[in-house]
Amino acid sequence: MTSSTTPTAPRKLTRARKLLLAAAIVLVVVIGGAVAAYWYERPMLLTGTGYAAHNACALHEIAGRDDASDDLPPNPLVPVLRSEITDDGTAAKASILGVLAPQKAWANPGYGCTVADKPPTGLPSPTTVSAANNPYTSLPLTTSTDDAVTAALADGFGDDLAADDRADLGTRGVVVLQDGKLVAERYADGFSATTPQLGWSMTKSVTNLLVGRLVEQGKVGLDDDHLRPEWTDDRADITIRELMQMTSGLSWDETYDLGTPITQMLYGEPDMAGYVASQKLAHTPGSYLQYSSGSTTLLCSVVTQDDGGADAPRREVFAPLGLSSATLEVDGVGTPVCGSYMWATPRDWATVGELALQDGVWDGTKLLPTGWMAQSTQAVDTTVEEGSDGYASGWWSNTRADGSVIDDRLPADTYYADGHDGQYVIVVPSQKLVVARLGFTPTRDDDRVMTMTSELVDALG
Repeated sequence: MTSSTTPTAPRKLTRARKLLLAAAIVLVVVIGGAVAAYWYERPMLLTGTGYAAHNACALHEIAGRDDASDDLPPNPLVPVLRSEITDDGTAAKASILGVLAPQKAWANPGYGCTVADKPPTGLPSPTTVSAANNPYTSLPLTTSTDDAVTAALADGFGDDLAADDRADLGTRGVVVLQDGKLVAERYADGFSATTPQLGWSMTKSVTNLLVGRLVEQGKVGLDDDHLRPEWTDDRADITIRELMQMTSGLSWDETYDLGTPITQMLYGEPDMAGYVASQKLAHTPGSYLQYSSGSTTLLCSVVTQDDGGADAPRREVFAPLGLSSATLEVDGVGTPVCGSYMWATPRDWATVGELALQDGVWDGTKLLPTGWMAQSTQAVDTTVEEGSDGYASGWWSNTRADGSVIDDRLPADTYYADGHDGQYVIVVPSQKLVVARLGFTPTRDDDRVMTMTSELVDALG
């Protein structure tokens, strides 16, 4: 009996070991595949967590809001994103399920928030900006007695829509100036005349004003070249004008997708301008307009490096105009992120449009070169990528380079600042009209701003 049963145990043990080994191999393959998949998808995950960290930090630090989820666009990552403000309030953290692809955004007093492994150092003391130079800041809430104006704003806020559609429209603030006077304004629930809002690419238009200030003072010239010491090839021919007009020819992709330059710049590069400058030429400078937030951030690095750095926008633009709510955020080395990250109240955004309307003269003081805005709002006359029709020098023109009108709902002389998710400052010189519209419209095709402005032109014309 003993001899017949003795060999059985080793055979059972061998089978068990084989099963365990097979299970282990499967587990390794599964884990290995998951790890490989994670590292493949990590750039996109970092885009999501970087966006979430920056959003949470900036809303808390700049806007005084803690409803960060309200400003996250629809995305498959949203249900698994986790973000929070640190206990000491100096940063925001975000990750996938609290574990994967962690990112951190650091709060910098006066300079917003920075997505980076560590906070930027050596930032200059921010220039104090008083509201005294701004005639709109301290005004009481201004509502129009003109029924047509009131109806135009009602259209812009979607009063005729069902609640869900109105939420998708997402208008949060509208300010209307005419002939230098505040004639109407309206704000969504939870927002007011004192709530700073992110202008996204409207920041590019403010960058145009910054460059104009420096040109007026003789500190830079539009045809300055040899802008980076490492540019010893044909990139040395790139000029300040070409960076402002997005015709530098540097290779770029503005698509927010896996591994594209724009997502890498915003969420993976502490030195954003250095990253943009490292791109090779895809086109001869001046020959092709390709929309690039990187171009404008590189431009800001060039014009501010010897003139105040992060503080230059505050000193040269915010202080003279009394934009006391304005913040332009910086990257990990202290460069203003001039392609994307300026915050201000709708009134202060409208003030930017009023300076443009007055061709750079503010309270009797000439801030910009004579004719700067006429030059800056003339559409670039070169080969233009699809979707950039009417782009000028940080502003968008309603008239193409050949003189044809782009949107016939508005006068031909209209020009505007245009930002992601439905941010606009529209200037209509022939009507002495400025309309600022701030909101959160990530999915709706028609944000109604052009229709609303057309109605205001008719009502106030």
